[in-house]
Amino acid sequence: MTAPLSKDLRERLIAAVESGQSRRAAAKRFGVAASTAIKWMNQWRREGHVQPKPLGGDRHSHRMEAHAAEILKLVDATPDITLAEIAAHMDQAHGVRVAQSTVWRLLDRHGLTFKKNGARKRAAAA
Repeated sequence: MTAPLSKDLRERLIAAVESGQSRRAAAKRFGVAASTAIKWMNQWRREGHVQPKPLGGDRHSHRMEAHAAEILKLVDATPDITLAEIAAHMDQAHGVRVAQSTVWRLLDRHGLTFKKNGARKRAAAA
């Protein structure tokens, strides 16, 4: 993954635009795309800074973590529930549409696993 462009470059571009240069001309002068200069200026005017946004990491798990207690109770009450059934429950009960992999990551974070177990298979067959 690439690193964000330097804060110094961002500040120099902002200063050039603030001193009267157009966004596109400043972009050309500093060797960045015009859309980048436009986005930086919008961020500058909206937020008052040009700090790069964080790269990587998980910014979505909080949607599922808000319902973690309910999901864990559901798994305790119905141990053979599938990931698809949990996802369908979330959609019906809360209007939260999630993929099965999202449910799996939540369960994995909380230490639950659904491993195939030979003894369980033999008991089910009998």
